[in-house]
Amino acid sequence: MATAITEGIKVSINANYQQDFSSPHQHHYVFTYKVLIENDSKSTIQLLSRKWEIFDAGELLKTVEGDGVVGNQPILEPGQTHSYVSGCNLKSGLGKMRGSYFMERLIDGKRIEVQIPEFQLIAAIFNN
Repeated sequence: MATAITEGIKVSINANYQQDFSSPHQHHYVFTYKVLIENDSKSTIQLLSRKWEIFDAGELLKTVEGDGVVGNQPILEPGQTHSYVSGCNLKSGLGKMRGSYFMERLIDGKRIEVQIPEFQLIAAIFNN
């Protein structure tokens, strides 16, 4: 698990290779990742948008940006958490991701760029 803390906002990521949905012979590797965001700050925050950098050994860097996360722009009171699961496809069995969440402190409108820790995407293939 990878973890980063920015101004009291903790982001933890756990990634998994999805062998059943992948086709290595067709250069298609599927990964899911679970994100846990914990507001350990003293202020209420709202996640407004995200920016991901996706590195794939099979192609160049890809950047993905957008509003919220999986269709939500959650508001977190101090002590609250938000989790979600998302995924990505790679052309190789080796890659990594990192990025930022752009949040707003609701009491004064301050914008905060919260680091998403870098994590590895590795296709661990098990033969039964």
